[in-house]
Amino acid sequence: MGFPAALAHLLNFVAPALALALGLAVAGRCMVSKANHITGWWAQVAINFAVGCGVLLAGLVLFEHDGRLTTYAALVLSCACCQWVLSGAWRR
Repeated sequence: MGFPAALAHLLNFVAPALALALGLAVAGRCMVSKANHITGWWAQVAINFAVGCGVLLAGLVLFEHDGRLTTYAALVLSCACCQWVLSGAWRR
């Protein structure tokens, strides 16, 4: 496999984590008042993306291939919990 194909595989592997991280950060800004936020918008995206990539990698190691529905469910749950903490919603 050449470099362009390997890069395309890697980008497609992390794309769900990036899309979810961006969506959660935007939704978090709309739903929780800005006074409660612990981190900035880009920091929320970066932390959610890192958590999401970790979950996707754990799913790849555990199930020996990617794209399992269980892995995506764990991705959503872990990123949602992370966003809940980062947006300061637990303070209310």
